[in-house]
Parts: sequence; structure tokens; C-alpha cells
Amino acid sequence: MARLNVNPTRMVLTSLKKKLVVAIRGHKLLKDKRDELMKQFLELARKNKVLREEVERQLAEVYRNFAIANAVMSSEMMEEALMYPKQGVAIELGKKNVMSVNVPVFDFTTKTKDKTDIYPYGFATTSGELDKAIARLAEVFPLMLELAAMEKEASLLAQEIEKTRRRVNALEYIVIPNLEETIKYIKMKLDENERGNQVRLMKVKDMMLAEAIQERRAQTEAAFEDFSHKH
Repeated sequence: MARLNVNPTRMVLTSLKKKLVVAIRGHKLLKDKRDELMKQFLELARKNKVLREEVERQLAEVYRNFAIANAVMSSEMMEEALMYPKQGVAIELGKKNVMSVNVPVFDFTTKTKDKTDIYPYGFATTSGELDKAIARLAEVFPLMLELAAMEKEASLLAQEIEKTRRRVNALEYIVIPNLEETIKYIKMKLDENERGNQVRLMKVKDMMLAEAIQERRAQTEAAFEDFSHKH
């Protein structure tokens, strides 16, 4: 803990007390936010694992079908069949707010209205495995977009969790202890000053009382001498 370099006055004490109240409230809010972010992140990580496994399973099937098609078709026929894609997509980027974090949401539209219009070749000279590969690839594409958005969301939430954690720690281990230590110091100094003032007031009172007694004694002696001279 380190005491702040401030003047030990009542005005500063009042200001620091207000800052301490704000810091304690902010610490609680940030802890709640951190805990909720962690909850969201863990849930997202679980969904991400399931979706990634599904995407990898379907992609493995796509690669297997392409490999079989490549084995039964010549490379020239394969290249010619896939040279001019018939279908195209346009990616649309949106966003949603998760615990004050803007995360991406991906969507897409196909070039043609019929999403199943995906084969850029006739079926007479191509393998059925190639048809399966292209069909499976069209099916897995939306999942790949969802996975990309989910992993980006997880990355952004992880960054926000780390940033929130640093703020919580700064408040808990630096800001709040420093404010409490400084408030304690100012109270001690003000108490010392008050005790010093009381001691000075008592000394002044004793001095005034001593002077009054001395003055009264002098007056009494003067009156006694005057009385003695007259008689």
C-alpha cells in the first residue's frame, strides 16, 4: 500500500471518502461483469468445441469425396469441371452486443436465388463422388461462417475478460488500499492537530488564569497598602 501525496485537510478527506465509495462500487460492478463474462465465455467455448468437431467431420467427408472423385476422374476432367463456378456468395457482416462487447455476426447471400444451383458442370462426364463433395461443401459453408463468428466472439470476450480482470485487480490491490491508507493517515493527522490545539488552548487558558490571579493579587496588595497608609 502506498499513501497518496495529498494535504491532510478535512476537504481532502471528504473528497477521498467519496472516491473510496465510488471505487468500492466500481470494484463490485466490475467483478460481477468479469464473472458474467467468464460464464458467457465458458458456454461459448463449449458450443465452439461441438461446432468445430462437426465442421471438421463434414470437411473430412468433403476431402474424402474429392479424393475418390480425383481417383476415378482424370485431373484434366476435374479441372475442367470446376473451372467456372456457377454459384457465388456475398458475405454480410453484422454485429451484436455481448456484455458491452461488439461481436461479429456473419451471414451470406447466394448469387442466384436457388441455393441448390451449385453444380457448374453436366453430370454425364463427372463422378458421383464429386457431386457429393460439392453438395457437402455447400452444406458445411454456413457452419464454417458460424464457427468463424463464434471463434472471433470468443477471442473478443477473452480480451474483455483480461481487461476487466486487470481493472478489478488494480482497484482491489492498489486504488482502494491506497485510498484507505491515505484516509487513515489524514484522520490521524487531523486528530493530532486537534489534540495539539486542545493542548495549546489549555496552555493559553492556564496562562490567562495565571495572569488573572497575578493581577488580582497585585490589586489586593495595592489595596492593602493603600489602606495601611490611610490608617
